[in-house]
Amino acid sequence: MLAMADEQLADLLKTQIPLTEWMEDIKHRDVELIRREDKNKHQRLGELHALIELPIEGAVQFEALDLVNGSPEFDLYMSQYSDQPCSLRLLPKDDKLPRLRIRGKSVVDASNWAKQQDVQLANYRANFVPHPPDYSWSTIFVVNRHGIQGEIIFGGHHLLTQGFHDQQPILFKYDYKSWQLSEDNPDALAHLQKLAAHLQVSDKTSQKKVGEKLEGWFHHNYLAGYFESTDSSVGTWFIDYNRILGRMFEDVDVPIRRKKSALTPLLTGRAGSNGQAEGEIRIISALGIDEDFQPGQILVCEMTTPNHVPLMKKAAAIITDQGGILCHAAIVARELGIPCIVGTGSATTSLNNGDRVIIDATAGTVLLQP
Repeated sequence: MLAMADEQLADLLKTQIPLTEWMEDIKHRDVELIRREDKNKHQRLGELHALIELPIEGAVQFEALDLVNGSPEFDLYMSQYSDQPCSLRLLPKDDKLPRLRIRGKSVVDASNWAKQQDVQLANYRANFVPHPPDYSWSTIFVVNRHGIQGEIIFGGHHLLTQGFHDQQPILFKYDYKSWQLSEDNPDALAHLQKLAAHLQVSDKTSQKKVGEKLEGWFHHNYLAGYFESTDSSVGTWFIDYNRILGRMFEDVDVPIRRKKSALTPLLTGRAGSNGQAEGEIRIISALGIDEDFQPGQILVCEMTTPNHVPLMKKAAAIITDQGGILCHAAIVARELGIPCIVGTGSATTSLNNGDRVIIDATAGTVLLQP
């Protein structure tokens, strides 16, 4: 069993990277578009707030040099919020420069961290985002022609994007007629209905403005795209609206309930990336290092991390204990065209190295090969 200790999990979470960097690692054809979309997300969310009153997190931006030299605006911000937990992003003015970020530190500690980075701060802007004092519901979902579909979990949104979680996220879908959830949870449903109401824009003039200013589009009067949201004691925030990922997932249709298989599967999970594959199991540690991993083997791990990317490129398919259908690793597997089953709960303990299996990721099943 490849049990992941709390200390090891904490170390792994520190090494997690933005989706943009995952896409760079696999040399995705649209990586520049994805990078630009992510870089400008706070501005885009601000425009949506002005256009349709979408509730958003309150990002505050300064010139990065203000953190060193000071300015009346930054000095005032520091005097009011120096001890407040935040996420700090150093956003390059030139897309060719690296992006840097730190989260979970106080404003003063994050500022000190920025000063220690080996970059020319004159080439950067500093984006501070306050951290809520607590979390209740977090979501990650897409709105496309099939409906509003994704996952919701009680806790921080990083549980969904990074895929490390003890509890299974609730899968949901609204096909513009009725809601389906993978488990009965009235509180989760009420929260999802509230989110959907924020994205419903019946006024055609407002829809036209969103189209003109943001190149946004709608399905059944709901703003389409990829979204992330959090909820806490200080309110509900949409923290991402991504049109590039929205286009990538425009045709995705997630089944809430799997069709019953004629055979009893050894394992079941959720489709991170559809498709079928056969091959030999290779169980990999959380570190993702295995020089003997062979092309065409089935990568099995607790959860894929950036360290696993070289193996993901060679794998015939991926099976994980944890993770969700829209976590970063599942998105990467989909873009690589690799079948991926996430959230099995016990792949690393139910399978053995050398087992030959038949995978139907679309159905979320793993069968031992006769």
